[in-house]
Amino acid sequence: MAIVMGKPGVDGLSEAVGVLREWQYDGAPMQLHPGDVGWFWRFGAEATAAAVRTWSRGGRMLAVGLLDGPGLLRLTFAPDAQRDEELAQQLVEDVSEPERGVLPGGRVNIETPMGALIQDLLSEGGWKLDEPWTPLCRDLTEPVRDPDVRIEVVGPEQAHVRAAVQRAAFDGSRFTDERWHAMAAGSPYADARCLVAYDDQGDAVAAVTVWSAGPGRPGLLEPMGVHREHRRRGYGEAITVAAAAALQELGSSSAIVCTPSSNPGAVATYRSAGFRPRSEVRDQYRDVQGT
Repeated sequence: MAIVMGKPGVDGLSEAVGVLREWQYDGAPMQLHPGDVGWFWRFGAEATAAAVRTWSRGGRMLAVGLLDGPGLLRLTFAPDAQRDEELAQQLVEDVSEPERGVLPGGRVNIETPMGALIQDLLSEGGWKLDEPWTPLCRDLTEPVRDPDVRIEVVGPEQAHVRAAVQRAAFDGSRFTDERWHAMAAGSPYADARCLVAYDDQGDAVAAVTVWSAGPGRPGLLEPMGVHREHRRRGYGEAITVAAAAALQELGSSSAIVCTPSSNPGAVATYRSAGFRPRSEVRDQYRDVQGT
């Protein structure tokens, strides 16, 4: 049977998210997580639907992709489809030709799980490796220590606080309380939590959003940030510990996160919170104009 690319539409997003949840397992290579789709949902359900692609054979979904910004496709597979030759060949065709409507012309990046056959085919086709990222993982089968700062779970009334910390932690961020409400209305947020850490003066100093993929599966931290005026005081470690505890309460078996290897401070923060680095991962990129 032929491989069919689809756009799920708003009504089909829950099915795509559900499939992504099923594909998460401990020890899996770093891959697209339902929480990644959940975080994108801050732009609204219609924008999220427009950014999701699926590839199926015989009615069974084999791959899910998220167009996470201009020219970036984040792609993952059913566990038994990572080395599926027909699927990999079809994906290479779809991502290499702008008229297919997956990626535009010009510089484009693809993020795929390490070991997937598509990586070999893209490399053979001239795609190059981009900058390295470091995945980190923390096992949640053991108790998580107290973070030693005040932590609050964000509800609708505190959305403006969560949004303000996000903007203060990430240069160029346009996160608002309206976007928080849009994100919280998405199906992935049913198993997610936003946390904010406060200092002794009652100032909001750090924030994180955690995404469960269901009991017994890895949960994701995306994003975590510390207010630029409160850095180097241990708040990054504290909010990361709190994130691990929140995922443990949600039933997650482990907590995962990925950060640029060029940011050693972030890697050190996660390590101090009990996360262990795994082998680096890299996107693949190519200028596809004229191909």
